Amino acid sequence: MHDGGQSDGPVVPEKLLNNAQGGAAEAVEERGSAKENTVSATRPGHCAGQGVSSGLDRVRQAAQKDRQARFTALLHHVDVDRLRVAYRALNPRAATGVDGVTWKEYGRDLEGNLQDLHARLHRGAYRAKPSRRTFIPKADGRQRALGVAALEDKIVQRALVEVLNAIYECDFLGFSYGFRPGRSQHDALDALAVGITRRRVNWVLDVDIRDYFSSLDHSWLERLLGHRIADKRVLRLIQKWLRAGVIEDGNWSQTGQGTPQGASVSTLLANVYLHYVFDLWAHQWRSRHAHGDVVITRFADDCVVGFEHRDDAERFQAELRRRLAEFSLELNAEKTRLIEFGRFAAQDRQTRGLGKPETFSFLGFTHICAKTKKGRFKLKRITDSKRVRAKLREVKTELIRRRHLPIPEQGRWLASVLRGHCNYYAVPDNSEALNAFRQQIIRRWLGVLRRRSQRSRMTWERMTRLAARWLPTVRILHPWPDARFDAKIQGKSPVR
Repeated sequence: MHDGGQSDGPVVPEKLLNNAQGGAAEAVEERGSAKENTVSATRPGHCAGQGVSSGLDRVRQAAQKDRQARFTALLHHVDVDRLRVAYRALNPRAATGVDGVTWKEYGRDLEGNLQDLHARLHRGAYRAKPSRRTFIPKADGRQRALGVAALEDKIVQRALVEVLNAIYECDFLGFSYGFRPGRSQHDALDALAVGITRRRVNWVLDVDIRDYFSSLDHSWLERLLGHRIADKRVLRLIQKWLRAGVIEDGNWSQTGQGTPQGASVSTLLANVYLHYVFDLWAHQWRSRHAHGDVVITRFADDCVVGFEHRDDAERFQAELRRRLAEFSLELNAEKTRLIEFGRFAAQDRQTRGLGKPETFSFLGFTHICAKTKKGRFKLKRITDSKRVRAKLREVKTELIRRRHLPIPEQGRWLASVLRGHCNYYAVPDNSEALNAFRQQIIRRWLGVLRRRSQRSRMTWERMTRLAARWLPTVRILHPWPDARFDAKIQGKSPVR
């Protein structure tokens, strides 16, 4: 299944080798070992399928035992059962790719289609289709390019990602949270909050990598994958997806670099790239060169690093810029900022005659230096105003489209929007922003209802009654970060 040698694959520079032990990094982040994430069998249910054996326990154990092992036989784990599970895990209402095949259409002869797909995959006749490029608005008003894969590509990618996760979940460090099994955005937010409040953090480096997903160097990515993956069929399969290109407005174009956002395999490949380029390097840097505490939290290409000393922060930023350049990446100079932030920031700045500490945004929340009623330092998190404005624009556009629907239908839809917003943003100390968001939804609903007729009798009093009937009230849904973080690392709520 695997061997420990390095001779029959691409040579990876010594500085990239995964010599760091995951447990050590996770201990620095005040997080328990990632053992729970890697050695447990796949849990039955929607993600794994009832009664479907993962067949990956030996892979996990080998990857955990030997961090230098290269796996020569992996594709056989992508069997019909795993393809079936991958199909069922897809969103039935997701957009179609260039093939135009919907989830429902493919499922009409599911077993026949999967058997044919499996046969083509294992005899080398499977061909990746180009992604269909589409754009969605970003919070800053720009457009984010997404690549919508064809249905069969989605199925195979999802199945292969599950196989590769059995290996890479043993390698990834504790401060990496993005798109990993059992880890969420709120886990990353909790870890960052605990790091800032419990460690000696006085400076925060808000890292932004320019156009990360579209800048991945394919040749480097293949070399980095070769450090663990020696199955040439798996590597060729990934190459097919990377080189399939994109179709936009009916025109095909080649993609010489990057990986399309939206594809199942893209998030794993992006994590692997940054694991070698950033995570291992950053962990080694803080162990060898830092003179004080360093706290790291990364979710995909969003990263925040906290420092005790400004000198450490400035040297880290300068050396990170050089490190990324070696791998065809660069920091976004406009968005990467080093700010004074932490428990002593307000007092130190006041002593020097400066204003309040600056704020930074991470995963949709603006982080603020605040105080408790007793005057102690408190990290306050409120909804990022850019996210709020972008969401309200979407709500207004959709309300205008639905303006002639019955009020109960509009109310039920708006209630689902508000619940979804609160499910993510209802963290302690954010009630004011949540209530303001609810009030803005009511205002936009009122404006649309008044435009339904030139003789509208919709008053604020009636609007208030409608809102009370259809829109849920705001309440905090998430616990304090330290409570949830401590519960997880103590095994009360194990992370998979």
